Amino acid sequence: MYFRERLEDVQQVCELIDIPYYSVNFAREYWDRVFTLFLNEYKAGRTPNPDVLCNREIKFKAFLDFAMKLGAEKIATGHFVRTNSDGQLLKGVDPNKEQSYFLYMLHRKQLEKAAFPVGGMTKEQVREIALNAGLPVARKKDSTGICFIGERQFKPFLKQFLPAQPGDMVTPEGEVVGRHDGLMFYTLGQRRGLGIGGHGDGRSYFVVDKDLAHNKLIVAQGEDHPLLYSRGAVIEQLTWVDDYHMPVIGLDYGVKTRYRQPDQQARLSALEKDTAVVSFAAPQRAVTPGQSLVIYDGEVCMGGGIIREAIR
Repeated sequence: MYFRERLEDVQQVCELIDIPYYSVNFAREYWDRVFTLFLNEYKAGRTPNPDVLCNREIKFKAFLDFAMKLGAEKIATGHFVRTNSDGQLLKGVDPNKEQSYFLYMLHRKQLEKAAFPVGGMTKEQVREIALNAGLPVARKKDSTGICFIGERQFKPFLKQFLPAQPGDMVTPEGEVVGRHDGLMFYTLGQRRGLGIGGHGDGRSYFVVDKDLAHNKLIVAQGEDHPLLYSRGAVIEQLTWVDDYHMPVIGLDYGVKTRYRQPDQQARLSALEKDTAVVSFAAPQRAVTPGQSLVIYDGEVCMGGGIIREAIR
């Protein structure tokens, strides 16, 4: 259903504006390059971001290569980002849709073969243009969910591929306060879906850590609990959009540890070939292993890495 609806959208739009369309199957590439890694991260108790890998491995690699073989000069995507004359990746102008966080793994050579026509507009402006052109997708609901998988009920979906291992929910002091369905279903900072309450001072519980060795989910009361906050992070699998514009140790930059987060001031206190230590100017909440930490120099997205561990 997910793919059939989108193929029908493509066909209707292409026929309306009189351009050819093609259908190509990247299921094998997606499984090998994205989904397998997605599952391995969950097995390791981390919370991955498949959209980042999907952009690097499918949209701007497999699909880009296919388009070049067809004789295309560039590919155009609907990402809300921009590029400049120096080939750098810039934030989109719409703060509610800005998507450079998901494209930080791209390199300059890929960006040179891409166009982002909506990056300088808001989503409302894009819809207005589509409406005036009579496109049938002008009022279509924004797509959400996992890249190329769509909206799913997460627990049943993940259970199809990984066995769940229930265990105890415990406080940092070791008190058992409930049972979890499997560590892979929870992420740091999570409040909803824990199914526990009525303990201690009555405040809500939040996930603050995972004990993989003993299959325990560590939970604590209060959204301001100290274990929810980190003063830094170790990141790995570093990638830079432009090898000539990399962060320098000791200088301040803006960073995001999750999508739609306002830039947070931070600096690199150590940098090796594939690992960096990032120190935050102010403690950051729910810094989650497996997610991406993306580094900005003003409007320019420099690159980033995968969070290996939070530093408390």
